[in-house]
Amino acid sequence: MAGWLRRTFADPKIGKHLLREEGEVIVDEVRHHWIVFVKPCLEVALGLVFLWFFLFTSVQAAWLPFLAAKMLFAHAAWKALGEHMDRFVITNMRVFRVRGVLSQTLATMPLGRILDITVEKPFSGRILGYGHFVFESAAQEQGLRDIRYVGRPDQRDLAIQRVVQRSGLRGPRVN
Repeated sequence: MAGWLRRTFADPKIGKHLLREEGEVIVDEVRHHWIVFVKPCLEVALGLVFLWFFLFTSVQAAWLPFLAAKMLFAHAAWKALGEHMDRFVITNMRVFRVRGVLSQTLATMPLGRILDITVEKPFSGRILGYGHFVFESAAQEQGLRDIRYVGRPDQRDLAIQRVVQRSGLRGPRVN
């Protein structure tokens, strides 16, 4: 049952956004680093504390910690599902991001429009292996600018650079 639910509801269905007739293939599908699930896990732990209080509270007041625990569990599940459904995809033609649980947002940038990629790695990211991408493009406003909590950001940056180089959008580097 859980596998079916994950395949149908909790899968952003990246394949349906590909231009297969044009020969587009996925180079890398990037999920968020595990660090984004720490807050929802802490909320679940706090909900368990409220459930523990529920067991030792009088019957008249027991609804309050029970309700608080249920609300924390629901909020944690919603946040975790939202992070799970947020995907950044690198293809041989473009980069795009699909996110959203009930409604879905798709932001796309062709490789030729990428002017610069900044990889930001905070101190904790350097230790734990995550970073943030900031894309600069020829467009003034874009739906694909900040991609946060990317695992193995240096390798992902190199993958994008390789795809751009292979596509012939930029000439060979001259040193």
